[in-house]
Order: sequence, then structure tokens, then C-alpha cells
Amino acid sequence: MKRIIILLLVVIPVALNAQEQLASAYFCPPCNSNCDEIEFEKAGSCHHCGMELIKQTKEERAKQMSSQKTIAFYLQSGVEVLDFAGPMEVFAYAGYEVFTVSKTKDPIISQGILTIVPDYSIKDAPEADILAFFGGNSGAASGDKEVIEWVKNQSPEYYFSVCTGAFVLAEAGVLDGQTVTTFHESIPSLESRYPKAKVLKDARYVDNGNIITTAGVSAGIDGALHLVAKLQSLLIAERAAFYMEYDKWSPGQGVILDENNPYNGYEIPSWDYLNEISGTYEYRDGKQVEIMVSKSSNRLTAIIENDPSHLFFQSPDRLINAGNEEVEMIRENGQIIGFRIAQNEKLFKKLK
Repeated sequence: MKRIIILLLVVIPVALNAQEQLASAYFCPPCNSNCDEIEFEKAGSCHHCGMELIKQTKEERAKQMSSQKTIAFYLQSGVEVLDFAGPMEVFAYAGYEVFTVSKTKDPIISQGILTIVPDYSIKDAPEADILAFFGGNSGAASGDKEVIEWVKNQSPEYYFSVCTGAFVLAEAGVLDGQTVTTFHESIPSLESRYPKAKVLKDARYVDNGNIITTAGVSAGIDGALHLVAKLQSLLIAERAAFYMEYDKWSPGQGVILDENNPYNGYEIPSWDYLNEISGTYEYRDGKQVEIMVSKSSNRLTAIIENDPSHLFFQSPDRLINAGNEEVEMIRENGQIIGFRIAQNEKLFKKLK
């Protein structure tokens, strides 16, 4: 009997460790591609889409995939490429199911260059959680009674517009009583045609709660990142901006009228602070990690055996690594002496 007990005591921890290892893995951030279903054994980049892998339990992954929001991009002939392509990149990386809608399924031309075949027409498009409109010949949509009637019959959780896409929402009455913005050259026109809306100048985006309008072209990327931060987390938005190498995004640089502000308590880290973190540290398995700060973007990169990955700032002395683990910087007499990745893990000392 004693031997059996001893054997059980030895086997059970091993089994538990195996279960723990099976319970989590590395996954590609959802990008609506086949690689969404692949499990990876270690950190790194997805060899299909190139995105930096994240560590999740299988339960977390299943919940993330089942809670994907849908977003309908209404596109008209003449639509500005970057107006919709920038936000599309953001939402796709953040795991949203994006589909395109136009008045018909006939191919449309963006800026006289790019041919687009819509996924749906207004007659067969499914309901979406988010309904989005974009500039570039937006009058083809705002001046079409059938399109406006279709917009009025939709009941999304959120409305989103870039540039003069705001005119479509305004024509449908969505912007009545709201504070909004649009492409800088179109502000006087929006003000005069739709006096029930308060139109702001010099705003990258305006968040009214469930209605987000942005200024022109590149501002749509800022608005999309903001909506991702609001609906999911600032961390996911930062990951999207990092993947896109969009160094110009400054979290919270918009007019936010909603109480649900994802940047409450968030402080943009200074160059001096990030430079204080940079250096060479001990790491797991006898390795070393070099933490570097980019002067152009004020972002931290961790390099382990020539393999770079991003460190995301959360709060003073709190970072998140590529494996979704919290990295706590440890100080002594005000000076950083190392970091811990888990409370019970050893202190990895700063070497230089």
C-alpha cells in the first residue's frame, strides 16, 4: 500500500503539469485567416500572417473567437482607399469579422484604381454589430433614398464613420443631437446641411458613446483603434498599432464624450522613463534579454537570442510581454534593479 501511495504522489503532479501545459498555448491574434485555428508551442510570430503570437488558455481562446463582433463596411463607387482600408486593417487584426456592403453586388471602383466586389448588397446584407461609412464620393450613398432607408432600418450597437462618411449617418438622422466631426474641408457643409448636429473642428475623432465619427483619411485609423480599445482593451489596440507599425497613434487623442473611457488612469510613458527601463537583464534558462526603446515611437522591444518582441506599457513599472504575462519592474532606492514575470518567479537582475 505504501508503494502505491508514493507512486500516486509522484504521478499526480506530473499529470497536473501536463494538464497545465495542454490548457494553454500560443495563438495568432484572430485575423480571419486559416491560421486562427493553429496552436503554437512557443512564443514568436505566426508563419502564415506574421503577427506576433499571444499566450492564451484554450478557454480564453474559445471565448475570444465566439465573441467576435461583426462590422459592415458600406462602400460606394469612388470611396477613398485609406478611409476604409486603414480601419479594415485595425479591425481585422483585432479579430472582428469584417464584410463589405454596397447598394448592389456589382463591382465598384475606389479612387478610379481599385476594383472591389462587395460581399453583399443592401438587399441581402446580414445585421452587423457595427455599421461603418467612409468618404470619397459619399454623396452617392447619402443622396440615395434606398441606401438611406436601409441605414434607417439597421439597428447596430455602434455606428462608425470616416471623413465624409458622416454625411450618410447625418442624412439618416443618426447624428441628430450628436457632437461629430468630418473631413476638415467638409465641416462647413456638414454644419449647414445638418444643423441638428454639433460639428467640431480639429478633432481626430469624436466618441458619443455608440457613435464614433472621425476626420479624414488617416484619422480613421485612430478612430478604429479607439473603438477597439473601448470594446476590447487598450492592450489589444496597442498590439494592432504595433503590428501595423503605426507609430503616430497617441491613445486618447480625440474628443471622448462617453463615460466609458478606456484611457482613464492611463499615462503616456515619457522617453526618460522608458530609457530607464532599457538595458540588459537576466532571463529564463540562463539566457539574457535586451530591452531597447525606440526614439521614433517611444516603444519598448525585448530581444532574446536575436528574436524581438514588443513590451506593452500598462502603468508605471507594469508591462505586458508577448506571452500576455505581466512584467513587474523591481526598484531599490528608486533605481530599477531587475524584473519579475510572475510573483513566485525569481528576480531577473539588470546586468547593465
